[in-house]
Amino acid sequence: MADGNKVDEVVKSNVDEVVVEKSSVAEAVVEESNVAALEKSKTVTLKSSDGEIFEATILAKVIEYCNKHVAAAAGTGSDENNTAEQDLKSFDADFIKVDRATLFEIILAANYLDIKGLLDLSCQTVANMIKDMTVEQVRDVFNVENDFTPEEEANVRQENQWAFE
Repeated sequence: MADGNKVDEVVKSNVDEVVVEKSSVAEAVVEESNVAALEKSKTVTLKSSDGEIFEATILAKVIEYCNKHVAAAAGTGSDENNTAEQDLKSFDADFIKVDRATLFEIILAANYLDIKGLLDLSCQTVANMIKDMTVEQVRDVFNVENDFTPEEEANVRQENQWAFE
């Protein structure tokens, strides 16, 4: 996880049930929770099994994304459909304009919470970011060490010339 303020306690947020349904993981947690206690507290705790802690800002961004997409889905009428779709695309474009570290945290959160739309958006952003980069630049972005010998790398380049053009 990125350095910064870690959340050492439960992050509490008022999230509508419809928003929770955007994440199959969160929905499963709600279904497995004690319904009476859930109705009383309206608090759902999501904890990764390996103890991973998400930064509050990342969770807040995920909730912001889900809220916007739920509101857009609920508010679309036949006349407003095109305008709402454009507004949502504009929101997505602005939403995903974040630094690399935040983008990678969003990918991890969207993957863990199984929010397909957010995962697709964030992964497409990374794909667009690296599509015109050289192999060395991509290694730099992802901190990937080149463990090929010069001979192995030459063989790979020769076998896959199309990928290096």
